[in-house]
Amino acid sequence: MHPTLPLLVHTEFPALRRGVIDTLQVNLGYRCNQSCLHCHVNAGPNRTEEMSADTVDLVVQALAANPSLRTLDLTGGAPELNPHFRRLVVAARARGVKVIDRCNLTILEEPGQDGLAEFLAAHQVEVVASLPCYLEDNVNKQRGQGVFDASIRGLQRLNALGYGQPGSGLVLNLVFNPQGPSLPPPQAALQADYQRHLGEHFGVVFNQLFTLANMPIQRFGSTLVSKGQFNSYMQLLKSAHSEANVPGVMCRSQLSVDWQGYLYDCDFNQQLGLPLAHEGAARQHLSALVCSELEDGPIRVADHCFGCTAGQGSSCGGALN
Repeated sequence: MHPTLPLLVHTEFPALRRGVIDTLQVNLGYRCNQSCLHCHVNAGPNRTEEMSADTVDLVVQALAANPSLRTLDLTGGAPELNPHFRRLVVAARARGVKVIDRCNLTILEEPGQDGLAEFLAAHQVEVVASLPCYLEDNVNKQRGQGVFDASIRGLQRLNALGYGQPGSGLVLNLVFNPQGPSLPPPQAALQADYQRHLGEHFGVVFNQLFTLANMPIQRFGSTLVSKGQFNSYMQLLKSAHSEANVPGVMCRSQLSVDWQGYLYDCDFNQQLGLPLAHEGAARQHLSALVCSELEDGPIRVADHCFGCTAGQGSSCGGALN
């Protein structure tokens, strides 16, 4: 795989400082039942990195020690493959913390995941489900043969439990990624297309669509390098940069935790090996997390950050404007 960090470190992206930290995004491991082309984590079935029971306990302790943390955002890989996933969800919800599960939908049919959908509903976990297109051919091209049908079955199963249904309190959001080196289309218009097509053809409903730009790192970045498209994609991101998006970038209010418990400004910095800037230590660990001490601290930036501010902007919660 082509390394992309050397192509990104010299940057003119504006300096950023952290605000109040209200979200802890935790990567429970890189193992996944899929190997998607756009995956910035380079996840797949053969990855073995996985958060241990002791580190999961530290996540729970960090939530207890930092009252500003009101959201726990669980990601992977497929976070549900971590054997401690359900225990962590139960502990966080018992503290009144909102839990988000970044679910690839096909995991609901994997062996050993019996009752997963029902578990998520019982604990009112918000599901953010990746569905990179509402057309079968495009999804299968990006994620593998048969993934679209399995994803639709997963959505229908979640709908049957109340997810996405008005008044249920069970939130189901979908995520769109472009097929290649282009910016996402306008989020509102694409959401309407998704809702119309999925509703008419499959009876599927959901709350919101999040449009995310593909980051020029890991598997996607390496593919760009191989195809000679890396520089042109970076130019696209830079030319579409909007200063209006800078105040709302996700790294200002959340921290990313890797499977070993080390802290980063965002999931993308985690994958590039750019740890949280911390005076006197190469890497800061979750075991020493005091959110208030990090407020107004510097955020590490590089050229990939233009992926968050290009066009409408892009964050874990979709477009910024």
